[in-house]
Amino acid sequence: MSRKPTKTTGASVSVKQATLDLLRSFGIKKVFGNPGSTELPFLADWPDDIDYVLGLQEASVIGMADGYAQATRNAGFVNLHSAAGVGNALGNIYTAHRNQTPLVISAGQQARSILPLQAFLYAERASEFPRPYVKFSVEPARAEDVPAAIARAYYVAMQPPCGPTFVSVPIDDWTHQTQPVEARQVSRELGPDASAMTALAAALSASKHPALVVGPGVDRAGAVELMVKVAEKTRASVWVSPFSARCSFPERHPQFSGFLHASPAQLSDALRAHDLVVVIGAPVFTFHVEGRAAIFDGATTIFQITDDPTAAAVTPLGSSIVATMKPALTMLLDLLPETKRAMPAGRTLPPAPSAGEPIPVEYLLHTLSSAMPDDAVLVEEAPSHRPAMQKFMPMRGQDSFYTMASGGLGYSLPAAVGMALGRPGIRTVCLIGDGSAMYSIQALWTAAQRKLPLTVVVINNVGYGAMRSFSQVMQVRNVPGLELPGIDFVKIAEGMGCDAVRVTRSSELAPALKRGLAHKGVSLIEVMVDSAVPLLYARKS
Repeated sequence: MSRKPTKTTGASVSVKQATLDLLRSFGIKKVFGNPGSTELPFLADWPDDIDYVLGLQEASVIGMADGYAQATRNAGFVNLHSAAGVGNALGNIYTAHRNQTPLVISAGQQARSILPLQAFLYAERASEFPRPYVKFSVEPARAEDVPAAIARAYYVAMQPPCGPTFVSVPIDDWTHQTQPVEARQVSRELGPDASAMTALAAALSASKHPALVVGPGVDRAGAVELMVKVAEKTRASVWVSPFSARCSFPERHPQFSGFLHASPAQLSDALRAHDLVVVIGAPVFTFHVEGRAAIFDGATTIFQITDDPTAAAVTPLGSSIVATMKPALTMLLDLLPETKRAMPAGRTLPPAPSAGEPIPVEYLLHTLSSAMPDDAVLVEEAPSHRPAMQKFMPMRGQDSFYTMASGGLGYSLPAAVGMALGRPGIRTVCLIGDGSAMYSIQALWTAAQRKLPLTVVVINNVGYGAMRSFSQVMQVRNVPGLELPGIDFVKIAEGMGCDAVRVTRSSELAPALKRGLAHKGVSLIEVMVDSAVPLLYARKS
């Protein structure tokens, strides 16, 4: 039997009650988890006013909490099972770290009295296990310190740059008595240095061909509208930083120039015409392959605005301004003079691709873009098709697009489930490759059980397309493990309670998408596409 919330008045309460009251004070309405024996005292007599979201594997649990936290802009609270559960979850904990997603992760631990005996299911040096991919990690010295540790974990997780935190809680701590912990207000905005912003405004005013490179930090801060105003006042070309995990600028805007490559040479070529480059909400720069970065030769003036001191510290050239996005962009907008500089020409979108047999990926992406509701959210994990997606699926801007910043697969399907939980009134679309989908496929069960407004589009090219591409670029042959024959996503989805269909011909695509996007609940559309290998980078000579 579940319990209603209990109001505390400063008298002694259980560690569990103090923790639940603290979560309520922080606005935590859902706890994500996969239960184990060391978590049972925390989960017993679960209250009605906090929704426990069950995932079938810990990596999926973290991914769901990540998507939910991004959707709600509040920390996701996760409960994992001792060292085994944390181990299963580590891939997506790393992704949450790279995504800068605020999570408070708690994990069970064996009883303190038997920890010296290396008991079954104990965690040795529990607080060290998830490091360095958590901002704060602790196993409190006393049971009565647990609520205060969770409070600190929340404040740290929510402080820009946001990220996951971790608290290990022994099984017998929850029933101990402690004093309630009152939630506090902790400000999260960091204003910029005025003299540095004045120098940036002067550089933009003097520049002949400035470029703004926008990154995920802008969208995370809810500052896309401000970013557009700054771009329009500067009349600068706008590029997206390499591997941006969110959409921080409307991609149909006339000043939008395109997406920067994660190749040093290709990025430098794209920015060669600009005498000033201002990177906003992103590192300078995220590279994926080796090469000479001519952008760092000194001919181009570089400024950076970032809320991440580490990103500022590793920037190899130019001036970095550490501040959160809204106060920095607001100040910049006020400081900028009007300019007579000509408005730059943005990119030209390619013509609509033609249908074909087998189905070309470009045709699938264009058809999906046309079919999606205007307010839909796209969560993507199809890395080999991202260049085509960037051409044929222009995103609208704020809160429209999400992917993993880590490059680690297994994030986006559970993240789409969390996104649908956080924004139940709109359609969430998960665009995912067949290889990626199999990492966290069990997340479909949670979505189906809750009848979430989620459509999953599986791009099935029967293999790991990104690895096929890299094998060509790197000129290596006979690489094993790149083909994935014999997976039936329709049967898998139906077995978990989802509506599902396979599309093999172009003529079937639009009707299947229309039906799936209108389905009241979870739908999966498996699309068999041309297995031709797209090149992610230029081939080495």
